[in-house]
Amino acid sequence: MRSVSSNKKIRTVQLIALVFLTVSGGPYGLEPLLTYAGQHAALLLLILTPLLWDLPTIATVLELNSMMPITGGYYQWVKRALGLHWAFYEGWWTWLYTFVDLAIYPVLFVEYLGFFFPEIHAYKIPICLGIIWLSTILNILGIVPVGRISVVLGVIVIAPFIVLIVMAFHQHTGSISFPSQTFEGNTYSAIGMGLYTVMWNFIGWDNTTTYADEVNKPIRAYLVSVTGSFLLIFALYFVTVFISQVSGIDLDVLKNDGYPALGTLIGGKWLGGFIALGGMASAIGLYSSVLLSVSRIPKVMADDNLLPAKLHELHPRFKTPYISILCCSLVVSIMVFWTFEDLLIIDVTLYGAALILEFISLIILRIKAPGEHRPFKIPLGIPGLCIMILLPLCVYAIALSAAFINTGQSFKPIIFACICIISAEVIWRIILWRKNK
Repeated sequence: MRSVSSNKKIRTVQLIALVFLTVSGGPYGLEPLLTYAGQHAALLLLILTPLLWDLPTIATVLELNSMMPITGGYYQWVKRALGLHWAFYEGWWTWLYTFVDLAIYPVLFVEYLGFFFPEIHAYKIPICLGIIWLSTILNILGIVPVGRISVVLGVIVIAPFIVLIVMAFHQHTGSISFPSQTFEGNTYSAIGMGLYTVMWNFIGWDNTTTYADEVNKPIRAYLVSVTGSFLLIFALYFVTVFISQVSGIDLDVLKNDGYPALGTLIGGKWLGGFIALGGMASAIGLYSSVLLSVSRIPKVMADDNLLPAKLHELHPRFKTPYISILCCSLVVSIMVFWTFEDLLIIDVTLYGAALILEFISLIILRIKAPGEHRPFKIPLGIPGLCIMILLPLCVYAIALSAAFINTGQSFKPIIFACICIISAEVIWRIILWRKNK
């Protein structure tokens, strides 16, 4: 595959911004956690989920990416370890889950814009479509413009929460009691929805590897960027949720009106507006960075004749997979009609299925290519790696089973997600039939 010239590659500081925005985009979206998990389980979920779900994932991504820092990322890892059949599963599931993921961000943009203009919700669909297609144009211009604007958006996202944290601790000059943490009193389905909320706010570490060929010194850059982003994201989430608890804000207000309501309570209308502005920047940054990552997947799948060759076509001037970008945005334009809660469940369920294949690939490549150079290598043998990957799989199984036993609103999106998972084999059979024909 043709290498990208160095003047069109992004640097570490831009990659840090892209990783932060791809995975997090700030605490926005965590607001329902306290409603689901309650005062005594929210922080416990926020501590346990990253330890059990994220750290094994991050370690897997860093090792495989250091071994194969090429365009396509996780698709290429699964392809080498498990073959083209399972690589198609990986690419297809990731493509589908990212459509869902992308649809969430324009919806969030409208929610935070509503802080300034409450009547704007009546125009949700046209505003969502405007965000989608403006981000599409930016992505067609190339990775460098996306990386540069991500740095600016990242600052706008983080700044209001720094002000919120400083003001909150300044107001509580006395001792602040830490709520006792226990799952006692929580229903299984409530814990499951809390897990889905936290998991969604911590997914996407592998997404940023799909354009590794467009990053300067990718192995070192990813190690620094992913590690730094994880520490920043965890600290930001933990302190924000803790402040929400001790502030005394009504949890229904927090869930419905978001962190701008918390900002208004602590600092006044101006801080609420500052946080709402950060939420709008977060939605734009998340959409642009996630679209950047997923648009490279149809291109490499088209290289393997798994998707139409037209998706492989690069823009004559900007050398970006513009057909792939346009197709992604077209599908997302339809997905914005789902609710936030439904999209969240579908998103995490599909992501977990694709992540399982990456864990299996880690084990297989350790067996098939034990001596191949890995600048970053998890200091565990095969048995240790098996134990390590069981941790996120257990978290995923708990969240999935909780959604299945819930007879409420989460049942329909979980069924839809399962149908999407099964669709990979259906589409694969159609591809084989067309090839044989």
